[in-house]
This record gives sequence, C-alpha cells and structure tokens, in this order.
Amino acid sequence: MGRPAGGHRERSTGVRVMAGITAGGQQTAAAIRREAAASFVQHGYEATSLRNIAAAVGIKVGSLYNHITSKEDLLLSVMGGTMDDLNSLMDEALDGPIDPVDRLIAFVECHIRFHAERAQEVFIGNTELRSLHAEARAELSEKRREYRKLLESLIVAVGEADEADILNARLHAFSIVAIGTHVAGWYREDGGLPLDEIIEIYTTMVLRSLRVDGADERVRTQLAAGR
Repeated sequence: MGRPAGGHRERSTGVRVMAGITAGGQQTAAAIRREAAASFVQHGYEATSLRNIAAAVGIKVGSLYNHITSKEDLLLSVMGGTMDDLNSLMDEALDGPIDPVDRLIAFVECHIRFHAERAQEVFIGNTELRSLHAEARAELSEKRREYRKLLESLIVAVGEADEADILNARLHAFSIVAIGTHVAGWYREDGGLPLDEIIEIYTTMVLRSLRVDGADERVRTQLAAGR
C-alpha cells in the first residue's frame, strides 16, 4: 500500500503515564508522538532517529527519555495508542444503537471515519508491525483480532435477525476492515469528495452486499441522525 494522503480506555500498549507529569509534559509527549508518526511515515521506522524527533519538537535528545524508554517504545506508543483510540471511539459509537442493522452502520461509519482522519497512524500500523518485538507484536495483533471479532458478531446479529443474507461473517468482516485501510491510503480532506459522503457510499455498499432491505434509506436515516 502507498503512503497515506492525509473518553479513552487505559492503554497497556499506549503512552507511558509517569507520576507527577505536568500539563506541559503531556503536551510535549503529544508533540513527540506527532513528530514521530510523521517521521515514521516519511522515512520509515529504521531510518528515523530520536535526534531528529527531538529537534522537530524543540527539545534535547536526553529530554525524550522523560517520556519514552527507547525508539521502539515510541513506536509502540504510536501504534498501541492508535488502536486504543479506535476501540474507545467504537465503544462510543455502539453505545446508543440497539437495532442490529443500526449497530452495523454505526461500526462502519466509525471505522471509515477513523481511518480517514488518522491515516498516518493507520499507515504506521500496517507497515511497521514487524518492527516491534514479539510480545508487543502479539499483543497488538490480539487487539486487532478482537476488533474484527466484534465486527463479526455485529454481522452475525444482523443475519440472526433475518435482516441480511450472510455468506460468511468472517469474510464479510475482512472486507469491511479492508475498506478502512483502503480509504486511509487515498482520502484527502481537500480531495473534492466530502468524508460524510464517502462514508455514506461505502456504508450503503456494505449493506447492499449483505442484501439488507432498504439499505440506502436505512443508511441515510441512521447517519443523518448521528450528525
């Protein structure tokens, strides 16, 4: 894939939380993650140096170690934090809808919006997983499996409610996950097609592929209610 165009859970693979950290320290940590993500995308993990990240943030290299223990720790912070953010936003998106089809619509909307708006971090997650040590890689992979299984369960629920024709829930889930990755690769805020319209089109495509009755209107109504 090419380079991208464009209340939270406690994080076990996210940012280290240090005792007594100040608001200024939190802002510095956020700036470090932001500059690291940009460098990982532009240069790749191996070619990124902590010295360059520190310079971009405007601090000395030694000050980085108030926030990270190593470059790999920083990569884990970016990748783990991104997955935790996605899970937290998905929890919020699914908190309201009860109808199985509406819940699936909410998932697809959140999934695509996140991948469009957080394309840099998505790119890093898709290309640099191999750069993590085995334990961290396994933990992140498990989070991804849990995310996909959540989607599978939503698809199964729609089928059990006799509202869709489910051929294979896992394969349907894989295809929906892939839409997010695809959008992250080409979406631009100034690209001419509004994100809300992109989300509506893709969500309608998903429901049509599942042969949900009245797919177009259901998507239009549900998305409009959430805006």
